[in-house]
Amino acid sequence: MHIFISLTLLLASGICIAEEPDVQTQLQNHYFDAARRGDVAMLDTFIASHYGLDTQDNKGYTALILAAYNGQGEAVEHLLKAGANACVQDQRGNTALMGAIFKGELKIARRLLATDCNPDQRNGAGQTAAMYAGLFKRVELLNDLSGKGADLNAEDASGNSAARLANGEIRMPVSR
Repeated sequence: MHIFISLTLLLASGICIAEEPDVQTQLQNHYFDAARRGDVAMLDTFIASHYGLDTQDNKGYTALILAAYNGQGEAVEHLLKAGANACVQDQRGNTALMGAIFKGELKIARRLLATDCNPDQRNGAGQTAAMYAGLFKRVELLNDLSGKGADLNAEDASGNSAARLANGEIRMPVSR
């Protein structure tokens, strides 16, 4: 009888272990969905339960990156106040600041500029937040980035700089 009970418990524990990644994935999906939607009450529940704020999905996105990209300013604020790291990069090297600039979320971009990240942080293509601001004509952010210490003359591998991009000069990679 003890062997039967032991085998049953062993089997049951194996099932629980097998199901654990699904539960973890579901939690992660709820967390990221809350960030995308700006569901601050749900995010606060994750924060209160000490969920890993800088957890990344399969593309490297964090809740902060998703909230910034989707224009969820209140969610961005809650995540930052709870200790989310604004300097985390996705798999392409982009940050929450770069996402906010790309989407034209200027208020969120300015909030992210107030964090302790290097303003010249580069993505995988060698681009900086200032280059994004120049490329997408967010010229009002160039002064803010420069004030934070961003080098507006820094260049990516193609020779693009924030200053050149803001003037409409785009250099394309050379084919070999």
